Amino acid sequence: MTTVSPSASVTVYVDSSFFVSLYLPDRHTSEVERRLSSRPTLWMTPLHVAECTHAIEQHIFHRVITRSQADRALQQFHEHRAKKLWRAAELPERAFIICARLAEQHAARLGVRTLDTLHVASALELKAERFWTFDVRQAKLAVAAGLMTD
Repeated sequence: MTTVSPSASVTVYVDSSFFVSLYLPDRHTSEVERRLSSRPTLWMTPLHVAECTHAIEQHIFHRVITRSQADRALQQFHEHRAKKLWRAAELPERAFIICARLAEQHAARLGVRTLDTLHVASALELKAERFWTFDVRQAKLAVAAGLMTD
């Protein structure tokens, strides 16, 4: 698994599924590793922690992985957080206000969900230089909100 240096220069806000693909190999893992090779700084908020933990547990529920595989993934995730491989930040104070504003402006047209919009709002408030997601609707929202995706 590729990891990043916390001192890298480009700050990127990623959707939680990006982190999940790093810890539980799936169809996006090779792209995650390719993007991480540029050594960006990735933001991590409590929203990421909650969503990643939930996603890993859901993999057990759907019988995609075993409890021991989930435990290993969660252990590695928490070890990387403890080593500060990801740039920790609280959920920005105005994230919910921006989320609601983005919903008014774009949700009816793009069909984005609340959590997708909350991630974009957080990226805006944290002044991320890039936004990475594998969700087409969320990527369209990020671009509409003025974020660079690649």
